[in-house]
Amino acid sequence: MTRPDPRQTAALSAALSRAVDLSALKARAEATAAPATPPSGDQPTGGYVVEVTEATFQAEVIERSLQVPVVVDLWAEWCQPCKQLSPVLERLAAAYKGAWVLAKIDVDANPRISQLFGVQSIPMVVAIAGGQPVEAFAGAQPEPQIKQWLDGLLDALRDRLPGIRAAENGEAPDDEPLEAVEEPEDSRFVAAEEAFNRGEYTAAEGAYQQILDAEPGNELARAALAQVRFLARAETTDPSVVVRADTSPDDLDAQLAAADVEVAQQRVEQAFSRLVNAVRRTSGDDRDRVRTHLVSLFDLFAADDPRVAKARRDLASALF
Repeated sequence: MTRPDPRQTAALSAALSRAVDLSALKARAEATAAPATPPSGDQPTGGYVVEVTEATFQAEVIERSLQVPVVVDLWAEWCQPCKQLSPVLERLAAAYKGAWVLAKIDVDANPRISQLFGVQSIPMVVAIAGGQPVEAFAGAQPEPQIKQWLDGLLDALRDRLPGIRAAENGEAPDDEPLEAVEEPEDSRFVAAEEAFNRGEYTAAEGAYQQILDAEPGNELARAALAQVRFLARAETTDPSVVVRADTSPDDLDAQLAAADVEVAQQRVEQAFSRLVNAVRRTSGDDRDRVRTHLVSLFDLFAADDPRVAKARRDLASALF
């Protein structure tokens, strides 16, 4: 079992808890793919299993986690191990009768959540308590091992979250959590995020850049700035550009735009490979333009993401 990346945890608290609305980007991505369905084919029942989107993350995950742990199941329709793991988690959620809640999130339909969790592969399961990620594991695990993990999680959190004992005793949880720590908000980030939520990307970019000008080492501002710049491009990019890029390898504008679309659709390796190959085919200013764009995409992910590490090695090979 592993813990989520600290940088992604910070970003989750500062940005995702405000339920950033990325409906325009999501709509573009969904326009090129069939609607996804839950892996198990079953509808959530009893309130122990909920389908979560970027718009409902605040209410269904952050707020619920102040009472009981919320176990987030990050999945996708094309993921075969997800189809093995999700039914197991659903059965266990029903068996524990509300001592914890299962939140199912389709990473293809909700790329922002996937990026903020630092998802490197799926299925990935993250436990949220008190509004913060506390434990995680990746891959389909045997049911006894998952149950052992859950029991350890509940034992560690039982004295902190009132809903655990209430559910175990067959009682309704109290309205107020026993422990909910509020961290003071940085007004600079609040202003930047409000501009971002209004779709004012230029203003948001300027606000994050001001933070970086004053604090060059502020990694949260750096990560947020990269996200804003990427989303400003991706929301205005037609997904059909991927076809044009595939048929016109010398069209640099198409290659860069296609890479943005692929990242937005969680096809990260394809995007990186596309641009590395473009670097190999180009020289001079064109090569530098592709390299700069590729490096900007690296900034969307944790520094130790293996996809980024591989792409950096491939880029170095292409350049030298």
